[in-house]
Amino acid sequence: MSEPMLILDGIEKTYNPGKPGEVRVLRGAALQLEPGEVVALVAPSGAGKSTLLHIAGLLDTPDRGSVKIGGVEMTQLPDRARTAARRADVGFIYQFHHLLPEFSALENIVLPQLANGVARKAADARAMDLLTRVGVAARADHRPAALSGGEQQRVAFCRALANGPKLLLADEPTGNLDPGTSDQVFAVLMDLVRHTGLSALIATHNLALAARMDRVVRLDGGRIVSSGKSL
Repeated sequence: MSEPMLILDGIEKTYNPGKPGEVRVLRGAALQLEPGEVVALVAPSGAGKSTLLHIAGLLDTPDRGSVKIGGVEMTQLPDRARTAARRADVGFIYQFHHLLPEFSALENIVLPQLANGVARKAADARAMDLLTRVGVAARADHRPAALSGGEQQRVAFCRALANGPKLLLADEPTGNLDPGTSDQVFAVLMDLVRHTGLSALIATHNLALAARMDRVVRLDGGRIVSSGKSL
């Protein structure tokens, strides 16, 4: 049996501990993602979805608990090693695309590759291949302000996949799009994930989109309390 791509075990996170504004966000959350599995993370606003994703993506550290990606324990790594692992192994997609406005669509996908040591020619070729897959290659030279919301989010998908991550994390990736565009962009995302074979954890309020994934998990009271295909 293959090693799970992501293992979260006993994750706890409290903000402002010991102070009047203390908030316990995660209380022993545990989750596993298998290679190639696409899992929906469903929870009300403020329940801790973003915190859980940030910890899984090595953007934040838990107060307690274990984070393993590809069988490697990440919580004990020094900062430099965690940064390298995040750059190489994790792709992150946000609700708002956060593309760099002064760079073209192509350059937004090239830049993370250059930061990871990829030669410019290879990075350009990789970026164009990804843009072609999502149907916006003709917009490669356009800056984000000249792209529609759906086009911007497709470029953001490409950027997240630029370095060939093992794990994709998405925080409401279609939440700022109208329903029709949301459905089209989500179909593009699922096609990308299926063709690359990576594991994905996708937070969404959209139960119709969640139902199209392999499995649905719920975050409630700081814990993963249920899972399954049924909503």
